[in-house]
Amino acid sequence: MGSEGVTALRVGLSAGILFAAYRPWRTRLTRSDALNLVIYGLMLGCMNLLIYRAFALIPIGVAVAIEVTGPIAVVLLASRRARDFLWAGCAIAGLALLLPISSSAPLDPRGVAWAVGAAFCWAMYIVFGKRASTLAGGPAVAWGMLAAAMFTVPVGAASAGAALLSPAALLGGLAVAVLSSALPYSLEMMALARLPRRVFGILVSSAPAIGALAGFLVLGERLAGLQWLAIALIVLAAGASAANASSD
Repeated sequence: MGSEGVTALRVGLSAGILFAAYRPWRTRLTRSDALNLVIYGLMLGCMNLLIYRAFALIPIGVAVAIEVTGPIAVVLLASRRARDFLWAGCAIAGLALLLPISSSAPLDPRGVAWAVGAAFCWAMYIVFGKRASTLAGGPAVAWGMLAAAMFTVPVGAASAGAALLSPAALLGGLAVAVLSSALPYSLEMMALARLPRRVFGILVSSAPAIGALAGFLVLGERLAGLQWLAIALIVLAAGASAANASSD
């Protein structure tokens, strides 16, 4: 189905699930709310499309490491305390160790470009998700996912065509929609309503570590000692920022 087709199934089915679960049409939206939700949803859809394109061209761990520079940028731009820079620096050090800068195998520049684009979208997703989180979490993420689906589903349908409607594709897409979008995005919206934006940004920067662990457990990928050190630095940054969140 290609990256566009996978994204269309993931986002489109997630929008249907969230609409059925939260019935967001019962929530009254102001003009400002509607604008924030449209931008939030657009960034969500673009982020999915771009990162899947990057996955097709460069290693997944590298792509995610580049992508999380977006949330880290949000941390640095929003921070007013020295300790936030300390934890951000810890996360950045971990990411630097994960990136194969010294590798003799060059990265596909197109894949790097897609990942950089996904990083920007992730940063904007956090900014506008925080603004949209003034609404109830469930309805907000349902409206945002609908906005994302209105953009990604036509793109995916044009690319993959009838392959999207096969029973196997729909069943697999439903599982991905629940586990990768409907459930985690709902939880993220709840977190955005309770955490400062910079703290949320540091927390989600643990994604490369989670990806590395998944690669080890599911795909049997082996990591070097330096890469495990990188994971430890990122987990330290995430845990420390979470511990400090209650004081904000």
